[in-house]
Amino acid sequence: ELLCQYGSFIDALRLYVRGGAGGMGYPRLGGEGGRGGDVWLIAQERATLKSIRDRYPHKRFVAGTGANSSVRALKGEKGKDCEIHVPLGVSVLSDDGKQIGELNAAGEKILAARGGLGGSLATNFVPCKGQRRVVRLDLKLIADVGLVGFPNAGKSSLLSKMSHAKPQVANYPFTTVQPELGKLMYTDYKQILVADLPGLIEGAHANKGMGHKFLKHVERTKQLLLVVDISGFQLSIKTPFRTAFETVLLLAKELELYKEELLSKPALLAVNKMDLPGARENLSELLKQLQHPHDFLHLLEEEMIPAKPLEFKNIIPISTYTGEGIEELKACIRSSIDEEAEQENEEYRKKQLQLLQPSA
Repeated sequence: ELLCQYGSFIDALRLYVRGGAGGMGYPRLGGEGGRGGDVWLIAQERATLKSIRDRYPHKRFVAGTGANSSVRALKGEKGKDCEIHVPLGVSVLSDDGKQIGELNAAGEKILAARGGLGGSLATNFVPCKGQRRVVRLDLKLIADVGLVGFPNAGKSSLLSKMSHAKPQVANYPFTTVQPELGKLMYTDYKQILVADLPGLIEGAHANKGMGHKFLKHVERTKQLLLVVDISGFQLSIKTPFRTAFETVLLLAKELELYKEELLSKPALLAVNKMDLPGARENLSELLKQLQHPHDFLHLLEEEMIPAKPLEFKNIIPISTYTGEGIEELKACIRSSIDEEAEQENEEYRKKQLQLLQPSA
């Protein structure tokens, strides 16, 4: 269903899961049949949804049947469990869209289908069938920072410059077709995950392009890093040219139309391609516009203007070509993430203190 847009990358998969049936009881001797096996989803580092689909094209997972009770073994053995290894950062939903749980760390597991009870006195020695259902796995990347920008803003180049990721880089306004994860490594061994998410295009909130899939991934990131091309952006001959300032507002607008809360995430702005001629003048113009956005909004069409402008904690001019500003940007990302963590700790401490206060 998703293959047409995504090439080989898939971020959602439906599976049929069925717990094993119980074993037969033994009425004459009061023997109990073994319980049917369970189906488990287990998060594993290198698993992908694609590898599940390739290895099990039928996408059916059935656990083993419990052993029958017999004269030799009055209590039958439990059926064999079935284990499905799934990638980290998966939401598990029932077929009607209800959340069953999430798997975010290696080794975490969720019971997808329970085995049936074996035959015993309570069931008139007739075994029960295992639970059966369809579950949906939805991959939402977990990353600390999500890169947001229109195609060609230089997100992939930035990711490879800052981290050890090797994204495919092309100089045409096509877009990353699958989320690329890069790790920023710091001298004190702290690591920050950065996700370059499939490029946004105007109208993404309305599900143009890969709009919704992209925006679904943004929800999971703690912070946003917007990347804009200082010299502006034009998707194709048919679409209008956008200045860097307009691009920032448009990106904010896309995020807002999809989910307003996205705009309340802490955000940084990286202004790329500072090696291009005229970049300095364009930058001072952009900074002026961002400081007083209201003075410039009359230049834009109504539908491009977000309800509230994005507030940036920092604006960093960079060039992925010359390497200018890259280290500074890494430092900003680090301090921004650390600050956020500190705030969370602070709020947690306050809550704990309130709980300890004797109620007046």
